Order: sequence, then structure tokens, then C-alpha cells
Amino acid sequence: MGVVIMDGSTVRDFVSDEQAFNKSSDEKFATLDLNGDGVLSRSELRKAFETFRLIETHFGIDVVTPPEQLTSLYDSIFEQFDCDGNGSVDIEEFRSEMKKIMLAIADGLGSSPIQMVMEDGDDNLLKEAVDHEAKKIGAS
Repeated sequence: MGVVIMDGSTVRDFVSDEQAFNKSSDEKFATLDLNGDGVLSRSELRKAFETFRLIETHFGIDVVTPPEQLTSLYDSIFEQFDCDGNGSVDIEEFRSEMKKIMLAIADGLGSSPIQMVMEDGDDNLLKEAVDHEAKKIGAS
């Protein structure tokens, strides 16, 4: 477990580095594409979001959410990612939506640095943003 410090500019700088952002997004996409067909299905994206357990916990305490409510939520998330409405999410759609999410996080963070605890081996785009900034600082 480690502590990282970031603010909105950390995330914005990472997103604006198209090569670094696309590489990280593509790696995340590949881990979610369970059958390796180059697109994410509704079930593959749902499995990914289920692992985050965003809805099933509230301040670390398990809560019961009716299955139909979870299905509705996951369906709406999938529809957001499936920009062309063809029933699957390709790499470009995934990158586009991840960019929007990351920029919304950057806006929420603003310019005040925050500390965030990350598990060792965390594989997420926020950690990638912090690592990206560290490499830039180290290269200076």
C-alpha cells in the first residue's frame, strides 16, 4: 500500500499526453476484453464494473441493491460507452469515454493536492497519471 499525491493537473497532463494515455487505456481495454475479440460486450463491461463494487458498498459496509437496479445501472453505463449504439464497445469508444471520465475527475480534484492510498499493484488510470507525472519530474 502506498500514498500518492495528485491534483487536477496531474490527471489533465496525463490525458493530454495522447501516446501515454492511449497506451494505458489500451492495456486496460485488453484486460477487460475477456474473449480477445477486440470489442467489449455488455457482459464484459459489466464484469469489470462489478469488480469495483461501487454500488454494493457504502463507506466500506455491504449494502443490498436490488438486482434490477444494478442491471439498469450497468446497462446505462454500457450505453454511455457504446457511442454508436452497435451493441459493443470498440477501443476508440473506450478511449473516448475514459478520457471524459478522467477529465471529470480532474475537474473535481481542482488545483488542491490530495493524498490517495493505492494498493500495491493497483492497475488504474489514476495511478498511471501519477506515475506519468513522476517520470516527467524525474526526467527534468
